[in-house]
Amino acid sequence: MLERARDVFWNNGYAATSLDELAAATGLNRPSLHAAFGDKHALYLRTLQENREGSVNGIRHRMAGEVPLRKALFDFLIEAAESTLIGERGSRGCFVVCTAVTEALRDSDTRMIAAGYVDDVDRVFRERFERSQDELNAGVDPASAALVAAAMLQTLAVRARTGSGRKQLEEVARAAVIAICGGPATATKAEVRA
Repeated sequence: MLERARDVFWNNGYAATSLDELAAATGLNRPSLHAAFGDKHALYLRTLQENREGSVNGIRHRMAGEVPLRKALFDFLIEAAESTLIGERGSRGCFVVCTAVTEALRDSDTRMIAAGYVDDVDRVFRERFERSQDELNAGVDPASAALVAAAMLQTLAVRARTGSGRKQLEEVARAAVIAICGGPATATKAEVRA
């Protein structure tokens, strides 16, 4: 039921989502919906928090392991790009980025969850880049690389929501990997020391 409610918020945004739409999507009448989840705001916060946790755990899982950083990062960004293109009404982008950013200005609870998501994503990327420092582009430190990776992840969501296709999103992913890990014309830290 939470996933179905999340999808309604994801498609419409928080403000444009009605209780009737949420009731229809979950199969509950309005009193049952209220009894199970509270008001619309409480239901939105719950879907937002669950999505935050699932997304961060997904990033952590995809960036773990011993796969070379360049491959792990590119594969993850491509997977993320593909997930932003899915939606009943078209490309939805990322749930947190595409619904919470608007609401964060008005609602401190939403802002807290969205800010926590941003911090978590930065931390997960930074931890991986600290483990793979020798694979970073020369002159790039793990904290800066994490900020670039997180920014690229967020821009994939925005670009998907505004109409960019898979090819354009793949170019963004490739640019992020080149900035973080270097490309044919640049050297990694390990290559500079050699």
